[in-house]
Amino acid sequence: MPPIPDHPLRYSLVNELHARPFPALHVPCMAAYVAIKEPDDAANRDRAADRAHLLALLDRHGSGHPQPDATHFSGSIGRAELKWESHTEFVTYSAFTPGLSDRPFDPMEAKVFPAEWLAVAPGKRLASVLIRVERLPDSEEEVLARLEEWFVAESLAVSWVVDGAAVIAGDFRIDAAGHMRFVVFVREGVGARRIGRIVQRLCEIETYRAMSMLGLMRSRELSARLNALDPKLSALVSGLDASNHSPEDALNELLSISAELESLAVRFSFRFGATGAYEAIVNQRIEVLRETRLQGRQTFGEFMMRRYDPAMRTVKSTENRLAAMAERAQRAAELLRTRVDVERSAQNQKLLESMDRRADLALRLQHTVEGLSVVAISYYAVSLAAYAAYPLTEAVGLSKGMATAILTPLVIGAVWLGLRRIRKKIY
Repeated sequence: MPPIPDHPLRYSLVNELHARPFPALHVPCMAAYVAIKEPDDAANRDRAADRAHLLALLDRHGSGHPQPDATHFSGSIGRAELKWESHTEFVTYSAFTPGLSDRPFDPMEAKVFPAEWLAVAPGKRLASVLIRVERLPDSEEEVLARLEEWFVAESLAVSWVVDGAAVIAGDFRIDAAGHMRFVVFVREGVGARRIGRIVQRLCEIETYRAMSMLGLMRSRELSARLNALDPKLSALVSGLDASNHSPEDALNELLSISAELESLAVRFSFRFGATGAYEAIVNQRIEVLRETRLQGRQTFGEFMMRRYDPAMRTVKSTENRLAAMAERAQRAAELLRTRVDVERSAQNQKLLESMDRRADLALRLQHTVEGLSVVAISYYAVSLAAYAAYPLTEAVGLSKGMATAILTPLVIGAVWLGLRRIRKKIY
């Protein structure tokens, strides 16, 4: 029997698990890393331009090309090993070069990505990192002495990671050449894959930190607008029971505020959602490093708790404030609609009462008209009946006046009964 057919996406889904392997790095080496992002609507950017930019770099070195729809690529560019990845909002380039320059963090080590090539990138530089990987010195004091020479002590973060396999350090500052710098001191015997994972996680921490903090800039923009809308909304809510303010006018103003709040929610929802996702990645990458303290110095986790977490709390606070204001505006609009409906019901009730009074007056007028109609019809009917009965009244000796007097009540009664029967048939 033929084998059961595979789902058309089975192999693609499995291959996705192995799409971005960690590099294998040997001590000593240098890593140069850059992340590029379109300033606006990066998720819908032209990915063909990203690929063309990658091919331009590969063609400089005569390197092979990736598959047409590839989202990651590894290959050689000169002495360096290149790793390229395409993400939802940005692309990253990592170049790993064996050996170290005599000058720590020499800007020339970043020239693996030529300046003229970077200048035509389809986007802007979001992160640029230099990572120096070297053998662990003999003592922690020597480690600290080098760190004090290379980094700003006030913001230095340093710790043992991965069960004491290495020491990582950085000050999260951009140097004069435009790069953020980290160092990895590796203990003897640590494998190349483990070193690659440590370096990769440092690059990811910086990239996702930068991406998540884009939400902070947007939250400040949003806060300025919310600060302008909040007093208007509060004034409208406070004036719900004011008798001198038209409910319809207040409802129109409130609907205008609600519409703007909904528009803001649509504009900022993607960025705030992405910020939460990137924050989770940053925290997860720091957690998997399994940090332990080095001589009482602050760790990466402590640095982020003091410098990074407040920014993320600001973003969440602004997002919650926007949701709360939208909900408050919705509740106020419902109250105003209720008030408008009650007032309209009262107006309709008064209108119905007025219509009832008018109908009653019309009925009375109709009865009056009917009475007058009986008189008018009877007047002409009596005259006609008198003329018709006159020959008979002469024969019996009755005068015309006496005949008219006798016929009048009879005719009036007949007319009244006739009109009454007609009205019953109509109503």
